[in-house]
Amino acid sequence: MTTPTNTGLTVPLLINGHEETTPNTFPVTSPYTNSTIWTASAATPQDAIRAVEAADAAFPSWSQTKPTVRRDILLKAADILEARLDTNAEYMRQEMGADVGASAGFVVPLGVRMLREVASRITSICGNVPVVETEGQSAIIYKEAMGVILGIVPWNAPYVFGIRSAACALAAGNTTILKSSELTPRCYWAIGRAFEDAGLPAGCLNIIHCAPQDAPEVVNAMIEHDAVRKINFTGSTAVGRKIARACGQNLKPCLMELGGKNSSIVCQDADLHTAVQGVLAGAFLNSGQICMATDRILVHSSILPAFTEALQKALAAGAAASDLPPTLVNTASKSRVEALIAHAVSAGAHFICGSADSVPTDSGVRMAPAVLGGVKEDMALWQEESFASVAACMPFDSEDEAIRLANGSGYGLSASVFTEDLRKGLAMAKRIQSGAVHINSMTIHDEPALPHGGVKNSGWGRFNTDEGLNEFLVTKSVTWMD
Repeated sequence: MTTPTNTGLTVPLLINGHEETTPNTFPVTSPYTNSTIWTASAATPQDAIRAVEAADAAFPSWSQTKPTVRRDILLKAADILEARLDTNAEYMRQEMGADVGASAGFVVPLGVRMLREVASRITSICGNVPVVETEGQSAIIYKEAMGVILGIVPWNAPYVFGIRSAACALAAGNTTILKSSELTPRCYWAIGRAFEDAGLPAGCLNIIHCAPQDAPEVVNAMIEHDAVRKINFTGSTAVGRKIARACGQNLKPCLMELGGKNSSIVCQDADLHTAVQGVLAGAFLNSGQICMATDRILVHSSILPAFTEALQKALAAGAAASDLPPTLVNTASKSRVEALIAHAVSAGAHFICGSADSVPTDSGVRMAPAVLGGVKEDMALWQEESFASVAACMPFDSEDEAIRLANGSGYGLSASVFTEDLRKGLAMAKRIQSGAVHINSMTIHDEPALPHGGVKNSGWGRFNTDEGLNEFLVTKSVTWMD
């Protein structure tokens, strides 16, 4: 278990409408300084069970609340989050090292838009009246809330992941617990605070944090609780396997949004400027710490020299405009990525952009963007999700080869194709095994109007749109004799 600490601010839990500071806490480290900025309350399994029981007690009333009431509360929460945008974005920057563009310009506003979009769909939830085959009999199909939903959410885009997990569950009439990332607990506290201030009844949304070593016990206590009816998890494929195994053992359905090893295919007829800008944005936005980030750049061999030159110029211009390299979330992440790069270089890869030179430790956990060429399919850099500002480039000679390379991964979250021939782009999109394919734009694309999720090792199920709401509803058939 964790031990008490004596730093200034401690991020509380939110259980049954009350903020609770626990005796045991854990430190939250800022990658800007690689030092503790505040502490967070460390939930025990007993705390987690209390959160589940609070959500269970709140469910009967909330599930019967009129759709317009639920809608108005979610819309008010969106207004509050928007009014606190600068403050909430600052929490994100301090806890995970995001820059202003990623935090205030992308993640927080996207979370607000998602919340409003989900709220707008609440009044459209309805069943249907089929015509059954027996004379004198009628039927109706209901869409009903499931019960208590457990959401397990990561650190890299907290306002997106936390809001969509909580909002989809609440919109459908469920109550929920968010188990936050230990790296960004204050961001998740801010989400809970906004819902509470918007008038959400106590117990409908509970926020739990815990120290990393306590997470398996805390999470399993909630999964095993009879009141928890479904689990949604966003995070790495490795952890997703463990969560899915626990769900299977307890016969609990789960929604999985897992990692990605995403490819951008640059065809022979691509507009080079569009392709270079899309690849760079897709690879380096939020320091590459996005599950949809571009890890693999596939370029037609006939344009590889021109593409490489344009890429080098664009990246050099971006580096000149910035005082410091991008920040990674912690030293463990940086060490892992440096090992991937070192192994690739030792096996014959080379730097197209960037270098192996490290950044001084007094500037925090920083790593300069890099693109490597000369990579091989069996390299870990090509096969494993890097989750940093690094990408690998490989040439191809035919569309079939490009599709094979793009699909030659256990993942399938997002992809992009750059071509001036839309017909070709659409044909390639149909062959790429991915939850999303974007033609002439970057692999990072998540918006409220589009369902979001992956295939293969990138998970199953969808957030956003009506598909996202249906993930948190059960279908009930009722028949009667007229």
